[in-house]
Amino acid sequence: MFQLGAALLDACVLSVLQRGDTYGYQLTQNIRSVIDVSESTLYPVLRRLQKEQALTTYDSPFNGRNRRYYRIAPLGSSRLAQLQGAWIGFKAAVDDLLSETTNSGGGQA
Repeated sequence: MFQLGAALLDACVLSVLQRGDTYGYQLTQNIRSVIDVSESTLYPVLRRLQKEQALTTYDSPFNGRNRRYYRIAPLGSSRLAQLQGAWIGFKAAVDDLLSETTNSGGGQA
C-alpha cells in the first residue's frame, strides 16, 4: 500500500542483520514478514550496502553448495542508529498528522 524508499529498505536490512548474520533468502523472508518486497528489489540493496561498506559477506558451505551470508559492519551499525533516529521522528510526525485527521473528523473547517 505504501511505497518503500531506499532509506527504509536500508533500515530494514540493517536491522535484521543487527540481530545476526543471515543469508539472502532468509533475509528476504524476514523482511517479507513485515513488508512486501521482492528478492529482485532486495539484492541490489544488499550489493549497494556492501559497496558502501555498511555490510560484509562471507560464504559458508550448505548441502554441497555455498551460501552467501551477510553481516552488518561497524559503518552499518552507525547508519542503522541514524536511520532509527530519523524513523522515530518521521513516525511521530505521521502519527500526529493521522491522529489529527481522525480526531477532527477528517473534514475541513
